[in-house]
Amino acid sequence: MKMTNQFRASVAATLIALGAAPAMAEPIEMRIAMVTPPSHVWTKFSNHFAEEIAAATDGEITVSVFPAAQLGNESEMLQQLSAGVLELGIMTAGTMSLRAPDFAAWQDPFAFADVGEAIEASKTEAAQSIRGMGYIFAGMRHILMANRDVTELSDLENQKIRILPFPAALTWWRAAGAVPTPVSLGDVYQSLSSGLLDGVDIDLDALVGFSMQQAADHLILTNHIAFPGVVVMSDSAWSSLTPEQQETVTEVMNASLAWGNDLQIETEKTNLESLEGQIEITRLDNAAELFSEANDAYEAEFGALPQLKALREQTGR
Repeated sequence: MKMTNQFRASVAATLIALGAAPAMAEPIEMRIAMVTPPSHVWTKFSNHFAEEIAAATDGEITVSVFPAAQLGNESEMLQQLSAGVLELGIMTAGTMSLRAPDFAAWQDPFAFADVGEAIEASKTEAAQSIRGMGYIFAGMRHILMANRDVTELSDLENQKIRILPFPAALTWWRAAGAVPTPVSLGDVYQSLSSGLLDGVDIDLDALVGFSMQQAADHLILTNHIAFPGVVVMSDSAWSSLTPEQQETVTEVMNASLAWGNDLQIETEKTNLESLEGQIEITRLDNAAELFSEANDAYEAEFGALPQLKALREQTGR
């Protein structure tokens, strides 16, 4: 169509009237995945982050949350993150240690009395140097047993204990005399009920979230390791953001992690209170001494890790 001078002038006038506003940026849609149930603090943190990033960017960046291994187990999630088909994930530090051995520093047994101490340790230079986008803590790890209490190390002899199959956990549990048995988190309840598992290395968030107290008789409070999740963003997702968006995501992420970790300190108390009367609870005050052989095995294999040495030094251990 031939454009007349009058038509050009009309178009130009219209563009001047409307053109003060820049073109709208294309919305960015992301997903964050985790293996934990909806009630778990990692999932609650993810929902909080999703709300906050949408508000901070006026909906320019949105995040959909996929809990309970909806997008796969941790190994599958790591592959998706590496391939750039998943934008965000929360991975256990143990699983991350398969790719970056320094993460095994978080499996240092009996290093922290409670989750509050572990959260403070995550702020040290040593911890920050091996993080992804940040740490979100689950509760401390304890032992859940289907049909027996644990008051001596011999009580674990040849018992099938569900673990995450990372090197530090395998080393520690084997030295304790147990049979470490990898089982997907969502299958633990049925495995306890059927006898496939005798027990579980577990945090209280996951225990309560999957109602495992209905499939087991004894909870042994050991606080044997802290259990941070590592928030990871794929390189392709990060590089797709403008510098201003990266800054906003980082600020909102840090604030959301602080919110989630504060929530976890309170959740440790409420989870334990909710279990009172539902299950036999043993407080194993001498757990560090009881597991001395397992602790020595961890030390022999991982004690020379530079980040472990640095973390111990910077936390005064």
